[in-house]
This record gives sequence, C-alpha cells and structure tokens, in this order.
Amino acid sequence: QVQLVESGGGLVQPGGSLRLSCTASGRSFNNYAMGWYRQAPGKQRELVAVITSAGSTTYVDSVKGRFAISRDNVKNTVHLQMNSLIPEDTAVYYCNVRHTTIRILDYWGQGTQVTVSS
Repeated sequence: QVQLVESGGGLVQPGGSLRLSCTASGRSFNNYAMGWYRQAPGKQRELVAVITSAGSTTYVDSVKGRFAISRDNVKNTVHLQMNSLIPEDTAVYYCNVRHTTIRILDYWGQGTQVTVSS
C-alpha cells in the first residue's frame, strides 16, 4: 500500500522560508514523477512544482525563482524549498506521486497547511 507522509508546513511571515518534505513508501518510485500541488480557500487545486525521476522540473509561473523542488530517489523523498513567501502562497499543500505512463497509479498525501501572514 502506497503511503505519502508530509511534513514542514506552518505559519511564516511574508518574506520568510519553509521547507516541505514528503516521503513515499510501499513500492519503487523510479518511474514516478513527484510533485506538490496547493489549494487555497475557494480556489481549485493547482500544480506548484513537479520533478521527474530523471530530475527534470516544472514550476507554476507564480513560484519561479522563489521555490525549488528536489528529490532523493534512494529515500523516496521529495522536498519543496519555499523562499520569499508571500500571502498569496497561503494554501494547503499536497504531495503527489504519479506514474509516468500508467495514470491510475496516482497517489496523494493528506496535505499540510502553509500560512503566510504577519
């Protein structure tokens, strides 16, 4: 059974930093992309960043230059380093792992709250 365990959310002032982590277990994730989505109140869930097993990354425009995604393929862990946080980054952040070709192999974490406020 696949499990995703997230950590690292919290309250931070504008301009501050947070690092989210997600550890996946239950199978090999060599053929999975790992990523982070977020959902703010009243808004749809959106992709924040994703990284393939080969290390290719994609970011939503609003976080480019501020966020960095990385993964450890040995530990099956994905991190999201968030710098220069702004109030608009406030949301529940969800970890996601998705097989590159078999779309039903798509797993989500429970979500972690990130609040940017003074």
